[in-house]
Amino acid sequence: MKPILTPAESGILDRESQARGIPAERLMENAGREVARAAAGLAGGLYGRRALVICGKGNNGGDGLVAARHLSGWGMRVTVAMLEPGADLREPAALNFRRLAHTDLRVRPFSAALIERELDRSDVAVDAIFGTGFRGFPEDEYALAIGALNGSAVPVVAVDIPSGVNGETAAVEGDAVWAGMTVTFGALKPGVVLLPGAERAGVVEVADIGFPPDLVKSDLWLMEEADVAAVLPAREPETHKREAGYAVIVGGSRPMTGAVCLAAEAAYRAGAGLVTVAVPEGILAVVEARLTETTFLPLPETVDGTVAPAALDRVMERLQGADAVAVGPGMTTNQETASFIRDLVRTSPAPVVVDADGLNAYAGRAAEFAERRAEAVLTPHAGEFGRLAGLASRDVIQDRVGHARKLAAETQAVVLLKGTRTIVASPDGKARVNPTGGPVLATGGTGDVLTGVVTGLLARGVPIADAAASGAFVHGLAGSLAGISTGEGTVAGDVLAHVPEAMRRVRGE
Repeated sequence: MKPILTPAESGILDRESQARGIPAERLMENAGREVARAAAGLAGGLYGRRALVICGKGNNGGDGLVAARHLSGWGMRVTVAMLEPGADLREPAALNFRRLAHTDLRVRPFSAALIERELDRSDVAVDAIFGTGFRGFPEDEYALAIGALNGSAVPVVAVDIPSGVNGETAAVEGDAVWAGMTVTFGALKPGVVLLPGAERAGVVEVADIGFPPDLVKSDLWLMEEADVAAVLPAREPETHKREAGYAVIVGGSRPMTGAVCLAAEAAYRAGAGLVTVAVPEGILAVVEARLTETTFLPLPETVDGTVAPAALDRVMERLQGADAVAVGPGMTTNQETASFIRDLVRTSPAPVVVDADGLNAYAGRAAEFAERRAEAVLTPHAGEFGRLAGLASRDVIQDRVGHARKLAAETQAVVLLKGTRTIVASPDGKARVNPTGGPVLATGGTGDVLTGVVTGLLARGVPIADAAASGAFVHGLAGSLAGISTGEGTVAGDVLAHVPEAMRRVRGE
């Protein structure tokens, strides 16, 4: 996994590195040189090329000044536009401003006319306006500079993060630079990994500028294929279906019969050896016609054709031998069924995956999740998360990592907050970001497939946080593979069909 450092953690890394005897000046020099190298590459070379470097205050602007000096020294014609007077800069940015006096590059105060003229004849621009500590709305000359960069066809290299992106949450509240490349230092930052900031970052390059590796510490990580491959179990040469993992999927209702079928099939595709589907008795024939490999458990139903509270004893009896259980797909918000769901989650002896209407059963009462016997994974999208936590979905999106961590702590469950760049947070505060998937998964039923994959991995004995994170990775990869052939016409069944291929790819088979 790759560490992702918040602005606060980045500040600690700077200070601890300096305490180790690595001067801030050296770190800035190394950072600026790496930005210059990236800018030269984006410009297609040095000879006859021109660059515009727009510098704000602070270390980000200082990095831009170093980049300008190197580009000029390598033969590129460079103009620096200063958003703040050089006399107002603090060290070590001030030192690098003074060094420009001994170069041939031009240093000018920022003006709209200057930026327009220089962009018209530049081959590359360097965005050194705001750093990772920025939050809020760009204003005045800063907003004009960002707007000018975005209005130009000149490729942009962003220093550490595109200016205007919140470095901690990746939120874009005003305008923000659209970069072709972002050079970030020491480790990834949330603002270039999470959306919408990641869209603004272009190609992200992590540059080694001399931080001691042992000082790069974080509780937020980006998942990689190797992390998933390391936890996926292999079946023993001599085994049988129950030893391979027994999963129970509880779901379905008269209006919704497909969700529980998708989850059950996905659990099998993730490698579970035996899957039982527990559904209201009135839809049993429909589900049996769709599923050929599963076993079935018919349940008492309400007058609305949903699972009745009287079903609890029957399900609990089956769970005594189960390795994992999923509850929620297609169950509706019937109040009697919601009561059944809460009783099941509270008393299940097997690890439980709670999705869809399983989550809706806890709307406004998330703290009750903590009252249970077994481990749990909650898999909300932003709307379901909002109903659980009493937030508007737009507020959830503004700080997905922070909100996921809070809900995980409150519920003492692993929280898998769905979306492009799915977040998996544990009660101890550790969180992972899943890089796979995308808009192709924005179609009905794909969440049920995810539920099945996570449940299948849990049934196979994968630790609960690993099962959630690995399930999200495999599910997203399956979606991308499906999208290659079916594009925006991809449906949940296409994603399901590609789960085995995604598993093989992760394993390198």
